[in-house]
Amino acid sequence: MKKGILIYNPLSGGQRVSHELDSILGRFQDNGMLVQPYRIINDKNLQLIDILKSGSLDFAIVSGGDGTLNSVVNLLLKNNITLPLGIIPSGTCNDFARCLNIPSDIEECIEIVAAGATADVDVGLINEDQYFLSTCAGGNFVDVSFNTHSELKKNFGPFAYYLKAISEMANIKTFKIKIQTDNEIIEEKIILFLILNGKDAAGFRNVIKEADISDGIMDIVLVKKCSRINMASLLLKVLSNDSLNNKDVTLIRTKSCTIEGSNSIILSIDGEKGIGLPISVRFINKALKVFKK
Repeated sequence: MKKGILIYNPLSGGQRVSHELDSILGRFQDNGMLVQPYRIINDKNLQLIDILKSGSLDFAIVSGGDGTLNSVVNLLLKNNITLPLGIIPSGTCNDFARCLNIPSDIEECIEIVAAGATADVDVGLINEDQYFLSTCAGGNFVDVSFNTHSELKKNFGPFAYYLKAISEMANIKTFKIKIQTDNEIIEEKIILFLILNGKDAAGFRNVIKEADISDGIMDIVLVKKCSRINMASLLLKVLSNDSLNNKDVTLIRTKSCTIEGSNSIILSIDGEKGIGLPISVRFINKALKVFKK
C-alpha cells in the first residue's frame, strides 16, 4: 500500500476539507493509499519537514489556497525533497491548480492522485531564496488579495478582487521600473507588473493565453500609466477572458530578469505579501512533479 501525507489548511474553503477529512482518508484507503493528515496553519513546520524527509512517504497532497501551496513547495524544494505533489484546491483563486486544470471537486482530485499520472512543471525563484508557483506581482492592486475581507472572498470568490480593485481606482499611482531580461533593458512608468508562470492570475482565466507552465519561460505583463477609464476597461478585459493586446500593456517573455524600483512598491507572491524591490527572478524548468490528468 502506498503511503502519503495530506497537508491541509483547516481555514481554507470554508473548512470544507476539515469537515470531510474522514471521508477523504477513506476514499484514499479504498484506492490502496494510506494517507496521514497533517494540519498546517502557520510557518512553524519543523515537524512537517522531518516527516517529509523521513523516506517513508511515496507522495504528498496539499489542500489549501495558493499561499498554502507556496509554503509547502518551498519546504519541499529548499530541502531537496522530490515527492510528487497532489493538490486539492480550497482557496479563493487556486491559480496554480487552474493552470494545471485540476478541478475543485474533492472526489476528482482523489481520482487524479490515485491514477498516478504526473507532470513536471516550472517554478519561479526570487533572489535565490523564495520559490513561487503562479505569480509574482508589484504595484497597484496587488495588495487586493491580502486586504480583501475574508467574507467578501467567501461570497464572491475571485470577483471580490475585481470589486476591491475598482474601489481603489482613485488611488492609482505610477512608479518607475527598470527590467533587465535575457535580451533587453526596459525602463517604463507603470502602475502594475505581473510575472506569470501559467495562464491564470488572481482567479482570472487565460490572462496570458500562450503561457506554458512547463517551458522554463516567464511571461511578464507591464501595465503602463493610463487613464482610469482605460484601466477600468483593461480590468473588464481580464474579467471576460479577453486578449491583453493593448497599447497600455507590454508583454515580455524571458527565462530570468532583474527588476529595480522603489523599495516601497508592494509585492505579492502567490497572493501573499512579499519582499520589496529590487528583485532577481529566474525560472527553473520542470522543477516540481505534480499529479494531473
